[in-house]
Amino acid sequence: MTGLDRRPAAATDATLPRGPLAGFAAGSLGMGVWVTVPGLLLLYFLTDVLAVGPWLAGLALLLPKVADVLLHPWVGHRADVEQTRRGDRRRLLLLGCALPVAFAAIFAVPGGLTGAPAAAWVAVFFIAGNLLFAAYQVPYLSTPADLRIGYHERTRLMAFRMVVLTLGILVSGLLAPLLTGGDAATRGGYQRMGVVLAVGMLVAMLVGVAGIARLRGSAPASTTAGHGGWRALRTALRDRQFRWLVAAYLAMSTTTHLVLAGVPYYAEYELRAPGLTTVLVAAFVAPALLVTPAWLVVARRVGKQRALLGAQGAFAIGSLVLAVGRPAGLPVLVAAVAVLGVAFAGMQLLPFSMLPDVIRAASNADATGAGTYTGVWTATEATGAALGPYAYALCLTVGGFVASTAGESPVQPDAALAAVRYGFGLLPAVAMLAALLLQRRYTLDAAARATS
Repeated sequence: MTGLDRRPAAATDATLPRGPLAGFAAGSLGMGVWVTVPGLLLLYFLTDVLAVGPWLAGLALLLPKVADVLLHPWVGHRADVEQTRRGDRRRLLLLGCALPVAFAAIFAVPGGLTGAPAAAWVAVFFIAGNLLFAAYQVPYLSTPADLRIGYHERTRLMAFRMVVLTLGILVSGLLAPLLTGGDAATRGGYQRMGVVLAVGMLVAMLVGVAGIARLRGSAPASTTAGHGGWRALRTALRDRQFRWLVAAYLAMSTTTHLVLAGVPYYAEYELRAPGLTTVLVAAFVAPALLVTPAWLVVARRVGKQRALLGAQGAFAIGSLVLAVGRPAGLPVLVAAVAVLGVAFAGMQLLPFSMLPDVIRAASNADATGAGTYTGVWTATEATGAALGPYAYALCLTVGGFVASTAGESPVQPDAALAAVRYGFGLLPAVAMLAALLLQRRYTLDAAARATS
């Protein structure tokens, strides 16, 4: 059933204990490395270390996501099959724990490769990493819908996850540039960074697998599976509420990944201080550690939908300030990035807690097909993660940005410098306004909240 007449399924009043919640959230620590480091450094690694032209670099990051769009719903179906046959999704989660190997390989480009061959190396291992990430992420994010818990408890569960995910994003976002060598980054530095962070990813993801098992033992769970493959995609996209939520999230994911990809360029070419990359990443991510509980309170008082619209509006305003650039002054620009970080926290917590609301409402009894719905959702997220850097790469290409190898400092034309600034500020503002308009079409929240 779809549309305004749909009613969310009943849920228990179970309150999840903090121990299993923390164990579940631990898995996001490793996931945070994957969603942060490639988005933050991979485009810059290609253009300024491996001498890959920006258009080809953007393409190398975009094409691997095509496979994600096709395969994520199938991975979700397989997760539902595992749930039905075995009572859990553990095998897929364990398969996904091979992700750190692909992560390390991405940055271990052989010394003789530059240009197109280097881009091909990165693209191949990026594809492998994306598929392994799907194997972990889809069953992981199906957990809130699997559990028979209420509207507010889903938000609480995702708040735990958001805090730990933010910690993973912050730690990896700060450590990764330092491990590469900072202002004097080298191929060897990128390789070292890949290995060190891969070890941390593996430990966190294994803890997450164990945490999910404990969490599933603390609340009733669904055991039925829905349809997979293209049929799941058609079913999900016919769901009016899911369609608007996914469309808005695609715009949000594209925008946030665009900003993340632009941080090193903005620091080096607009602020003229590459070392400020770490400062900007900290300003973007650190606020989430403090404000996630506040977003949880806001969502309880006004609902997830209204809270999310507020986050989107704040992000658009902060982005416009960044489009001004150096004349605004460094303190103002850092504060604007912090505003983006506060909004980013809401845009991570709220849509992910709204997804199980939609799944429960669609099933009208239990979380039938939670994996396939989640597979479509994560395919959307992966698409945004690719479109964001690609959009920024196109901005650089239009501006005539000059690629280089490590140690080179080519003179960039004025148009390229303008592209660095407006691609980091004006374009995200426009994209986030589009996300806000799409999000307004989602109307399930009031009904979901009323049954909590």
